[in-house]
Amino acid sequence: MPPEYRARIEASQPRLEAMARQQYGLEINRGPLGIDSRDALIGEKVAKAHGLGTAYHDAVAAAYWQRAQSIDNRELLADIAASVGLKRDAFLSALDDPEYNQAVEEDIAFAHANGMTGVPALVFAEKYLVMGAQPYPYLKQLLQQVEAEAGSSA
Repeated sequence: MPPEYRARIEASQPRLEAMARQQYGLEINRGPLGIDSRDALIGEKVAKAHGLGTAYHDAVAAAYWQRAQSIDNRELLADIAASVGLKRDAFLSALDDPEYNQAVEEDIAFAHANGMTGVPALVFAEKYLVMGAQPYPYLKQLLQQVEAEAGSSA
């Protein structure tokens, strides 16, 4: 991770923590910076293929953002997978499946092609890109705009 990017993340941490607490009622206890989250991303593809993508995603996010766990640890990911209903050994094997790895590569290529350079990155109605942690009122306003546009085109 480039030092200037890391510095920008560290500088924004107090604002992020305050926003999470005040607007969403969440306490942040972030995991380590600079880890390789590829296995966690592959794990989400595996979980999604078994209808457990949302549960896995939420559990991994809680591990990283609330329990400060390092989500580059395959054993931790396997424990999370098991906690949401996946078979631990099958999950660990699937992390090395080239098909799931390719799906993650395609997601990364899509993100780069569409100017997504950080997380979170949210896309609304396939036309509005929101980068970084944003205040709740902004997200609510954007969602209302998207809903209004959808209603006027119907």
